[in-house]
Amino acid sequence: MSMERVFNFGAGPAVLPEIVLEEIRHDLIALPEVGMSILEVSHRSKVFGEIIETAVRNIRTLAGISNDYHILFLSGGATQQFAMVPLNLLSKDYSADYILTGAWSKKAVQEAKRIGAVHIAGSTESDKFSRIPHLEELTLKSDAAYVHMTSNNTIYGTQWTDIPEVGKTPLVVDASSDIFSRPVDISRHSLIYAGAQKNLGPAGVTLVIIRDDLINCAPASSSALPAMFRYKTHIENGSLYNTPPVFSIYVMGLVMKWLLKQGGLDAMNQFNVQKSKKLYAAIDCTDFYQGTADVHSRSLMNVTFRLPTEELEVRFIKEAEASGLIGLTGHRSVGGLRASIYNAFPEAGVEALVQFMAEFERIHG
Repeated sequence: MSMERVFNFGAGPAVLPEIVLEEIRHDLIALPEVGMSILEVSHRSKVFGEIIETAVRNIRTLAGISNDYHILFLSGGATQQFAMVPLNLLSKDYSADYILTGAWSKKAVQEAKRIGAVHIAGSTESDKFSRIPHLEELTLKSDAAYVHMTSNNTIYGTQWTDIPEVGKTPLVVDASSDIFSRPVDISRHSLIYAGAQKNLGPAGVTLVIIRDDLINCAPASSSALPAMFRYKTHIENGSLYNTPPVFSIYVMGLVMKWLLKQGGLDAMNQFNVQKSKKLYAAIDCTDFYQGTADVHSRSLMNVTFRLPTEELEVRFIKEAEASGLIGLTGHRSVGGLRASIYNAFPEAGVEALVQFMAEFERIHG
C-alpha cells in the first residue's frame, strides 16, 4: 500500500499538520509513560486532565483570551450550536439579529426561528452570496438579544475582512472555517464557536469561547433546558459533564502547540495570505478560470472558481485527482471548483495546483 500523501483540498474534514499526524501515530498504541492508547484513556484521569488543561492554556495564549471567557469543548458540531445559542441567549421578549452570508448562516436562522424571534439584519442572498454585506447595508437593532454572523463561507468562498461594529449588543460568531487563521480581537466577541474539522483538528469536537456575562444574563427560560444544552452546565463541569470526544480534544491540543510553534496567529495570517494570493493570481491572469466570489470578499480559506463549461470542470477534477490533487469539487449546491487551503495546507500544494491549472489551460483552453 502506498504511503505517499496527496494534496487534500477538501473543505472538511480537512488536512492536518504532518508533524501532528506523526505524533498521533507515535502515541496511538501507548502514550509515553502511560502504557495505553489515547483512545483508551479515561476522561476522568489525571492524564487527560493535563491534556485538556494544556489545550485550554495554549488556546488562551494563542488568541489572547482573558479569564472572563470560558473555553469549552463540546459535541454536536457547529450545527448543534445553531440551536444552543438561541436556547441559551434568546428570550421571548427579544429578537436576535442574524446576518445572512451563505448556507450555514441560513441554517442557523432556521434553528433560531424554532426558538424565538429573528430579525434579518443583512443578506446577500440576492447576489447569490457572492459577497459580504457592506456595513451600511446592515440594519442592526439596538435592543437585539445578540447579533449572529458567519465569519467565513466555505460554499461561496467569501470571508469578512473585519467584524461589524455592533455596539453593546453581544456578538456571536460562527468561525468554523477560519478560526485561528488570522489574529482575532476576542474582546469584540461575546461568543465564538467552531467545528474543529477545518482548522483545529478532526471532526467530533466543537470549540466554544463564551464570555462570562452571557452566562449570567441568560434568559430565565434557559433554566428549564436539559442540562446538556446549557452552557452553564459545561462551564461548571470543565467540559466533562459527560464523556467528551477525548481523541479529538487531544488532537486539537497538538494543533494548538503546532500553531504556537509556527509563530502564532500573525504568522499564520501571513502564510495564509501568501498561499491565497498565489492561487487567486492564477485565476485572475486568464479568462479560462473565473473566480465566483467578489474580489473584495474573497476568502483566504476557500477559493471558489469555474471553468468555461461543466464538462471541462469534470475533466479538471478527474485529471487533478490523477495528479494527486484531491477534493477540488465545488459544493453540490453550487457546483464548480473549490480549493480549501486551511492553516495546515502546505504551500507546495498550492504551487502544484497552480502548475496543474496552467498545464490544463494549455491543453484544453
